[in-house]
Amino acid sequence: MRRVCFLLKVRQDRIDEYHARHGAVWPEMREALSATGWHNYSLFLRDDGLLVGYLETDDFEAAKAGMEATEVNARWQAEMAPFFESLDGSRPDEAMTPLTEVFHLG
Repeated sequence: MRRVCFLLKVRQDRIDEYHARHGAVWPEMREALSATGWHNYSLFLRDDGLLVGYLETDDFEAAKAGMEATEVNARWQAEMAPFFESLDGSRPDEAMTPLTEVFHLG
């Protein structure tokens, strides 16, 4: 199982709403994530908007492709895009670039 960590930046003026949206993630979105191989998926948000995402998956590219093929992901990404800084026309899920793991205590 591969551990994946990524960073994104939530707009300062949208942090409260971002929290609220993730307190009520659509059941069909949660189901799609699980079905496409996203395990132990967590998001952590710092007060300045730095978002840290973490998940475990057998194949990150396949997990992303699986989500990209779902209708619910298209709707979710369209609704979430305005919350983020520096996407340069990308969807939030396209901007998730994995960080390099340099240490793990297993």
